[in-house]
Amino acid sequence: MADPPLAGKIALVVGAATGIGRAIARELAGAGAAVVCADLDGAGADATAAAIEAAGGRALARRSDVTRAADAEADVAAARAAFGGLDVLVFGAATLEPTATVLELSEADWNRTLAVNLTGAFLVSRAALPALRARGGGSIIFIASQLGRVGAAGRPAYCATKGALVQLAKVMAADHARDGVRVNTLSPGAVETGRLLHRYGDMAAARAALGPKHLLGRLGQPEEIARAALFLASDASTFMTGADLLVDGGYTAVR
Repeated sequence: MADPPLAGKIALVVGAATGIGRAIARELAGAGAAVVCADLDGAGADATAAAIEAAGGRALARRSDVTRAADAEADVAAARAAFGGLDVLVFGAATLEPTATVLELSEADWNRTLAVNLTGAFLVSRAALPALRARGGGSIIFIASQLGRVGAAGRPAYCATKGALVQLAKVMAADHARDGVRVNTLSPGAVETGRLLHRYGDMAAARAALGPKHLLGRLGQPEEIARAALFLASDASTFMTGADLLVDGGYTAVR
């Protein structure tokens, strides 16, 4: 029987407490990786790691603030100490910013969104790259969004950061190809997670508002995004870097 696709690999999933991040952490662990589950929500990170271990995998939980360089460095150090290194970084941290136009959005909310969604990716990548290079290369995956390609009313900070992640990945792909490090973005459409409850109040309202905007007529499930993350993390995508993988149910195909 063939080894699992990530057998012997070590992954750091940032934003692993809930939703897409939790699904990705569990998917990578199921494919054989040891996973460091990092999140500002420490209890959620603990729960994700516990679920992985209950399923027979290896995991470590970390409470981590992506806006702090020291936390990013400590997460990578924990991966090295517990599992021996780092092969995969998935950055999916994102703040819950208010719905507002540029005229309505406070400077504090703008700055917080950039600090978490974008600067966090920079800080964690900067901490992770030496560890990835030490293992001969690896895969970095930023969770962007279909809203990194098209706009949405009332979402200036979110759309700006997600578009910036796509560009950041392209530059990092160019800078670190010689190190054997591939850097890609993964852009989901609307996915049924707690983030939608923040904006729509309940999932039925989210489905009614957003489902018809996708050609498939429905919202995505976290596990569908997790399977795409596994593809980008594994040797199935070794000829892919600097790319944005859309898993958006057709949202951007006709917009």
